[in-house]
Amino acid sequence: MRDYQNMVFATAYRLLADEAESQDIAQEVFLKAYERFDELRDSPTVGGWLKVVTRNLCLSHLTRHRSRWRLFSELVGKKEDDSGGEQYEEQFAAPDTLQPALESADQRALLAEALNKLPRDQRVPLVLFYIEEMTYREIAKSLKISLAKVKVDIHRGRLALRRILNQYPECRMA
Repeated sequence: MRDYQNMVFATAYRLLADEAESQDIAQEVFLKAYERFDELRDSPTVGGWLKVVTRNLCLSHLTRHRSRWRLFSELVGKKEDDSGGEQYEEQFAAPDTLQPALESADQRALLAEALNKLPRDQRVPLVLFYIEEMTYREIAKSLKISLAKVKVDIHRGRLALRRILNQYPECRMA
């Protein structure tokens, strides 16, 4: 559990953007892992299994709460619940890599903050596409929405993410 708790929580948090819900999902993931402890104990694929279970539980959670989703993303200007997010401690391999790692960590923190400001129907497909590396068809099937909606949400999410990131001086895009 100690080896994978950060990965499980981070995966859940990227999809749900809610600390309490992410903690609940992480707890549920580890309960499922406990039930299968004998077969997972020595498995070299336990990390992948945990990530898939986390993603699936998050998608199930989002599907159950779909009534709270906005069907279309026209209202980007409205504020989502901005809980401020949590900063994650980075572990660095060696002192000579510290500065590039810090810059990379800062960029990841800004990106995570910007992602959390997106509406759920934009954030979730973006995370699934870019971070979980799912195809548009896989996303549509997982979220039980049309392929066209996935494409529109990812496109609008990219545009909204660019606008948010342009608000940070260190991220200004041409």
